[in-house]
Amino acid sequence: MAAMVIVGAGHAAGQAAASLRQEGFLDEIVIIGDEPHIPYQRPPLSKQYLSGEQGIERVYLRPEKFYADKNITVQTGVRVESIDTNAHTVTTDAGASVEYDKLLIATGSRARLLNIPGSDLAGIHYLRTIADVDAIRDEFGPDKKLVIVGGGYIGLEVASVGIAAGLDVHVLEMEERILQRVTTSEMSEYYHQLHAGRGVHIHTSTLVSGFSGDQRVTAVQCGEREFAADIVVVGIGIIPNVELAAAAGIDCDNGILVDEGCRTSAADVFAAGDCTNHPNPLLNRRLRLESVPNAMEQARVAAANMCGGEKIYASIPWFWSDQYELKLQMVGFSADGDTQVLRGDMAANHFAVFYLNEGAVVAADAVNSPKEFMICKQLIGKPVDAGMLADPDQDLKALLQ
Repeated sequence: MAAMVIVGAGHAAGQAAASLRQEGFLDEIVIIGDEPHIPYQRPPLSKQYLSGEQGIERVYLRPEKFYADKNITVQTGVRVESIDTNAHTVTTDAGASVEYDKLLIATGSRARLLNIPGSDLAGIHYLRTIADVDAIRDEFGPDKKLVIVGGGYIGLEVASVGIAAGLDVHVLEMEERILQRVTTSEMSEYYHQLHAGRGVHIHTSTLVSGFSGDQRVTAVQCGEREFAADIVVVGIGIIPNVELAAAAGIDCDNGILVDEGCRTSAADVFAAGDCTNHPNPLLNRRLRLESVPNAMEQARVAAANMCGGEKIYASIPWFWSDQYELKLQMVGFSADGDTQVLRGDMAANHFAVFYLNEGAVVAADAVNSPKEFMICKQLIGKPVDAGMLADPDQDLKALLQ
């Protein structure tokens, strides 16, 4: 009997298991994850789950019953310690050896840690898992001082939840502007003003040098400046979990290297999700993406090819972020554009910015503009009339003709 083994239990793992069944694979499927939970969604953790708007059942990718009904074995709280690509086995921390015919590595990523004086004090949190958010939420309370290290999307999402919960929120960003690594100066300024208007204190060009407190954090040190803190949340990026693959001799370089079919350098071993570095034929370069759509689509491609298919992964990346009542939807990379076109009104929190390169659409940022976002996904790579894009009275669907 053939066995498909999936290491990791996140978005990619859960989707791959479902897709294997959809592909008609009838034999054994085993998911092995080191967390005590069945596969769950990470985006709601810093938003609806942190705020208490969604309970844990809503966070799960699929209900527990799904795996039982589909005869998928999910081993939770079990860590895979090694992969033997010659013997086609994985060994767990319990000493068990599990044989595979095809293996999917979906180990995801982990939070990048701060290693500075005081970083081991109680009250300093990272946000990556359900357990992380449970610990943060337990410490939330009105008028408490929340200091967020890092002005990226995770930090700003936590800031919006913290403000709504009545906390005094400070965001410390080492770069000259928030979101500097991921968006334009105009979008950074828009989000800076949005958060400042809601009561968030944003401090840019501010490098954290240490934490002070007796057993528990009481302040964040930034050179000669100090910020009082009851709770600290650090959001300074993530690191792909490639160690297991690398130790098995699988090629890695800023992620586990896969081809367009999610195959690794080892026979019968595939990889999907945050941990991978893949070629994108539409953008003509390799990427390592930290996004749910990427994890889900790679999982579908990997599942098809684990079953003998020849499916190719070729998608334009897209992302989203919920802050306050605003939904930001992004497609493509704004840095690829040489000009930008605004449609709508930034002041009214309803707009889209299109990014063009030599007259063709390459990306867009849409705030509370789902229609523009969906149309832009179809316009990527197409030359357009910038005047039509900018005119809110023009029907964008005409550009698809």
